[in-house]
Amino acid sequence: MIKKYCSAFFSFLFINILLINFLFAQKKVSELTIVYDYILSSNGNSAKPASGSDGATNTIYIKGNMSRSEMASSLYSSTTIFDANANSGVILKEVSGQKLLIRLSPANIQQINKTYEGLTFTNSSETKTIAGYKCIKAVATTKDGYTFTVFYTNEIVPENRNYNAKFKNLDGLPLEYELNNGTLSIKYTVAKINLNPVPASKFDIPKSGYRELTYEESKKLDIRN
Repeated sequence: MIKKYCSAFFSFLFINILLINFLFAQKKVSELTIVYDYILSSNGNSAKPASGSDGATNTIYIKGNMSRSEMASSLYSSTTIFDANANSGVILKEVSGQKLLIRLSPANIQQINKTYEGLTFTNSSETKTIAGYKCIKAVATTKDGYTFTVFYTNEIVPENRNYNAKFKNLDGLPLEYELNNGTLSIKYTVAKINLNPVPASKFDIPKSGYRELTYEESKKLDIRN
């Protein structure tokens, strides 16, 4: 009987040690800057990126409930600022010499993100190290049939899980991911991670210099994100 209780005690102790090590290995962060390089390719040929994707970057800033995403390439640029608490945001674009500010209501945001509603990832046994972090491979499929593959680390976990609808249910930070739809694919790979405080000014919404549109108006001009 004593031997049985000792065995149960040591099993309980071992599980708790593993749990403590896991929790200490995780680093929950409220502020973060991450830069991805991304490439758009077709016909499975990543050596020949589609027009405008060469040298393209996506920079994400997170500060508390606020997030900012900047997409930039030689032919295209767009910035989205999102307040997770208010569930509202804006898109900033420059189109044909015009600077446009598109306001997003909660209904607009839901419409934009509907592809990723209920998206869940299934972990695989495959791992690799990216930017010095051990990453786990996970796969998901969107409602529209897109295959979504991601390598993520659980050593860094953003406290703001709503900074990107794609990763709301991901238990960590994506360092490499790829979205495939038929012969078209977009691959993002981390270029830089910065855990220093993000200036609050990154989330200021311009008060002048922009032509303001509703999301519905922007759809008629075909300039939405």
